[in-house]
Amino acid sequence: MKRIAALTMVRNDDFYLRKWVEYYGRELGKENLWIYFDGTDQDIAPFCEGTNAFLHEKIGNQVVAAEKGRLRFLSERAASLLEQGYDLVIGVDADEFIVVDPKREISLREYLSAQKIGVSLSALGLDFGQKLGEEGDITENEPFLKQRHYAQIGTRYTKPSIVAKPCIWGSGFHRIKGHNFHIAKDLYLMHFGYFDKRRLEERFSDKDRLSQGWGKHMAKRARTIRYATELPARDFDRWTKFARICQSIVRPPYAWNKPAMFELRIVVRIPERFDNII
Repeated sequence: MKRIAALTMVRNDDFYLRKWVEYYGRELGKENLWIYFDGTDQDIAPFCEGTNAFLHEKIGNQVVAAEKGRLRFLSERAASLLEQGYDLVIGVDADEFIVVDPKREISLREYLSAQKIGVSLSALGLDFGQKLGEEGDITENEPFLKQRHYAQIGTRYTKPSIVAKPCIWGSGFHRIKGHNFHIAKDLYLMHFGYFDKRRLEERFSDKDRLSQGWGKHMAKRARTIRYATELPARDFDRWTKFARICQSIVRPPYAWNKPAMFELRIVVRIPERFDNII
């Protein structure tokens, strides 16, 4: 079995980080989680016990510069972990979860240990929304996937998150500079950052995020809720198969190492077999 680390950087985001630690700790072992808090004005939460959690000097005050600095730092940390003996490093935000399709009946570590990875591996991106009128406010009492059932197949979240060699991630882990990406079968990156209207409104009013220029970004991404509410939900297995093939072939004209899908807006309903994973 391969030795696999997962790393992330967070700021004032215990809601997602708690779930992140719970999920990746179960899949990879808490001792293989590396968490960096962006700013020494934060506290390391008790649920991080058993992980490798560190306070770090705040990286930048504006979203673009801060994001570049954050990914440069995380790229360096991933390279260091690989040099220390890890076979693979997973780099994701605290609201992102790489999941193996339950029909495979294997863990994330077992799945990744069986993969031949040159530089990186990508999971197919699923950006979760909230179907207003059907799905209520999210709670911490039940798994996310028992409360949210609709996601847009999003090229933004088909990221080269899993690396086997030192490399440089672009902002948001969206690409690796100088390298193509390869999308794995039956592997999904589930993004929950915009899956609850109430929580999104709270984030809009977060002065710390607004001062860094996140307001426009969050307003733009709030469209995920509208898509989940208004667009017809399509068959998961059929359309994820199509998307995986399409994104493996099509590229945007401005970035050959990012996936594209003809600007299609495809919402799928997540099968019940995923309900208890996250």
